[in-house]
Amino acid sequence: MVQLHVKRGDESQVLFSATVHMPLDALVAQVTAIYNGRLKVDRICSEMAELVDHGIMLPPNMQGLTDDQISELKLRDEWEGKCVPSGGATFQRDEMGRRNGHAPNEKMKDVLKKTMQEAKALISKKQVQANVCVTLEMVKEALDQLRGAVMIVYPMGLPPHDPIRMEFEDKEDLSGTQASLQVIPPEEAQIWWAGKEMQPGKKLQDYVGKNEKTKIVVKLQKRGQGAPAREPLVSEEQQKLMMLHYHRRQEELKVGAPMGLLPQQFYPNNFISSFILCHSVSAHPETGRGGRPRLPELRVV
Repeated sequence: MVQLHVKRGDESQVLFSATVHMPLDALVAQVTAIYNGRLKVDRICSEMAELVDHGIMLPPNMQGLTDDQISELKLRDEWEGKCVPSGGATFQRDEMGRRNGHAPNEKMKDVLKKTMQEAKALISKKQVQANVCVTLEMVKEALDQLRGAVMIVYPMGLPPHDPIRMEFEDKEDLSGTQASLQVIPPEEAQIWWAGKEMQPGKKLQDYVGKNEKTKIVVKLQKRGQGAPAREPLVSEEQQKLMMLHYHRRQEELKVGAPMGLLPQQFYPNNFISSFILCHSVSAHPETGRGGRPRLPELRVV
């Protein structure tokens, strides 16, 4: 399987695994769905933290009003009596005036907090460091965990205007928010590699060849943002391997003998135009310490 290290800008997002035969249309769609799904999990967890502290969301016409204003306008939250947390509620006023202040008890709070931690860990960016590929199924599992925890604490469900419920039902309205700038609409998604957009209608093997063990870094972005900064074609790990091989070969070479190219396994894939060339040592090399010939230069061309 080809491993794609997906970045947005310079920030790592996920590792994604695909076969070389995977159509790029499907690849872009899945990577975008995973990226947007991770954002959804983050938004839900952010609102669930408020749910833990201050209970359900007030109706839109009551948000931001003081108790006196609510009384003067004779407004009433019809969902307060319907959406009661299991085990009863404890009152903790929301100074922002968004939620009704009837928070779950400590036991139910722990259920929500633990589930949030588990869901976020499942699709965390730290999975990149752990070399774990994130799948769309993992994102769905994280969402199911959060949905299940909310149902445990609120068996009667949440009000239809609560952003957590709206997120679960894919009815969220992100217009005018910072979150809307992060989401990439599927039809506007692009994946770039080696300074070029990976064109829909082709397959992954058209870019990386048939080597299933290839690892590449790609950029996910929204159409119209221009070409992203180009990533190095050779990873730091591959550079170390090549240098190790290079220096070992020095002991076997005679002065003036050409070294040639490094073995194929040190290349990131079969289709990289750049290659590592080890210069030949001249008949009268410049000497280094102890009168020993300097090592030929290793450079990317």
